[in-house]
Amino acid sequence: MKYYDYVIIGSGIAGLYSALLAKEHGSVIIITKGHIEECNTRYAQGGIAAAIGKNDSPEMHYEDTIKAGAGLCDPEAVKILVNEAPDRISDLIRFGVPFDTLDGEIALTREAAHSVPRILHAGGDATGEYIESTLSELALMSPIDVLEYCLATEIIIENGKVKGVKATDFRSGLSEEYACRAVILASGGAGRLYKYTTNSDTATGDGIALAFNAGAEITDMEFYQFHPTALRLPGVWPFLITEAVRGEGGILCNVDGKRFMTDYTPQAELAPRDIVARSIVAEMRKTGSDRVFLDVTHLPPVKVTTRFPHIYRFCLDHGLDITKGLIPVAPAAHYLMGGVKVNTWGETNIRGLFAAGETACTGVHGANRLASNSLLEVVIFSKRIIEKSLMPNGNKEQRAGPADYHRLSCPPASGEIPALNLQNLQSLLWDEVGIVRNGDGLNNAAGILAAWQQQLPKPADRPAYELSAMITNARLITEAALLRQESRGAHYRTDFPESLPAWQKHTVFIHSAGAA
Repeated sequence: MKYYDYVIIGSGIAGLYSALLAKEHGSVIIITKGHIEECNTRYAQGGIAAAIGKNDSPEMHYEDTIKAGAGLCDPEAVKILVNEAPDRISDLIRFGVPFDTLDGEIALTREAAHSVPRILHAGGDATGEYIESTLSELALMSPIDVLEYCLATEIIIENGKVKGVKATDFRSGLSEEYACRAVILASGGAGRLYKYTTNSDTATGDGIALAFNAGAEITDMEFYQFHPTALRLPGVWPFLITEAVRGEGGILCNVDGKRFMTDYTPQAELAPRDIVARSIVAEMRKTGSDRVFLDVTHLPPVKVTTRFPHIYRFCLDHGLDITKGLIPVAPAAHYLMGGVKVNTWGETNIRGLFAAGETACTGVHGANRLASNSLLEVVIFSKRIIEKSLMPNGNKEQRAGPADYHRLSCPPASGEIPALNLQNLQSLLWDEVGIVRNGDGLNNAAGILAAWQQQLPKPADRPAYELSAMITNARLITEAALLRQESRGAHYRTDFPESLPAWQKHTVFIHSAGAA
C-alpha cells in the first residue's frame, strides 16, 4: 500500500488549495476522477466575497451572511469566515490569481443580499476559471502527485480512524489502496442530481456518499440552492448567468415584457436567491411559460461586454446579442448548502477525515448561501484543515447548535417504480424535490429512491459508481426535506409555508447497515 501524509479527493479549488498548503508539511496525492481541471470551480462566474472595501467591514459581511442563512448559520464559523477573508485574498494574490482592478485597486461589485460592493472578480465573469487554472498550474509544477481519471471508491477506517483510501483507475481497471494520516474530501457538490443544473457532469456527490458510507455525519441536505438565472435555450446546457448581472442593473421581466420582481419583494432583483428563484417559478406558472427574461439592453454595451465577456460570447455563439436582446433564463440547481458535517477546523466525527468546499457543511451558509461566499469558504477552511492536521489530538471541537439525528428509512413506494436510470433520477428530483416541495411528492420520491437503491448492482465502472453515489445523496436530500416540516431559506414546502422556531435546528443523518 502506497503511503502519503495527505490524500486529497477532488481537484477543484478546495482540493488544489489544500494540496498547495499541505505540500509544505508532507507528501500529497490528489485523486480526481477526470482531468485535473475538470471541476465545478471553473464555472463560478460571480466572484469571491471579502470585506476589503473602504465602506465595508467584517461586521457588515457577518450581518449579511447571517441574515441570508435564515437562522441556521453557525455564528462562530461565520466570524472566522469574514475576519480571515482579507488574509486569504492576499494568499490568492501571492499565488498569482489576477483579480480585476480599477484605477490601481481591486475592483469590487455588488451581488444580491450584500449591503455593499464586496465581490472580487477575475476576467470579468470568469473568476472560478482564473482561480482554478492558477492553482492547477502551481500544483502540476510542485511535488504533488496527481492521479487523474481515477475514482475513490472507499474510505478505509480502522478503529475509528482513517487508514487510507481505495481507488480505481478505470482506464486500466486496477484498484489500489493509498494509506495516509489524513484524507481531505474535496469532490464538490451534487448538482447532476437535477434535470436542470449549472454544475458540471462531475458533480455527483461522490465525497458525501463516501463519507456517509464510512460513518461520517451528513447534515442540512434539504437545503439545495437553485440559481435564479440559468440560460434557457432549446438544446443548450443551462449556462449560468451570474448574480452580478442583476447586481450591475439587470432587470427581470416576464414573457409579456413586464418587470415582475417588484410584485414579490421590495428588494426586487437584489433579493436573496431563494426568493428570486421562487418568484420566477411563480411568474412562469402565471404566464404559462418555461422562462422569463433578463434585460441588460438599457446598460451601456461596453459595460456589458467588458464586465461579462464570457456570458456575452457564449450567448453570441448561440445567436443572441445580449446588448440588444433579452436573455431567456430560468432557475437551475446550483449549490448544496448541506454536506459532510465538519467543525470550524474541517474535521468530521472520524479522526483523520476532513472535508472542504461544497462537499462539507461548515455551517457558514445556513439555510441559504449568500452569493460569492462559497469560494471564500473554501480558502478559509482549507487552510484551517492543514493547520489542524499538524496539531495533536484532533476531533476535540464539535459543531455548535441543536441537531436531530436520523437514519435513512426504507419507506414503501406508493405506486409503480420507474426504471432506474440517470434521466429518471434527475426528473424525479426536479419534479418532487426541487424549488417548491410538498409532503406527498417527497413521500413518493423517498419510496422510489429506496426501491432504486435496493436494485443497484455492485458498481463496476465510473457511471455505476456515480449513479450509486447520486442515489445516496438523493435519499439524504429527500428524507431531510420530508423531516423538516417548515419552510426556511432554500427549503420551501407548500404544506408548511412558514418558518417555525421549533425547526431552528439541523438535521443530521448517520449510516446504519441495511438502510443505505
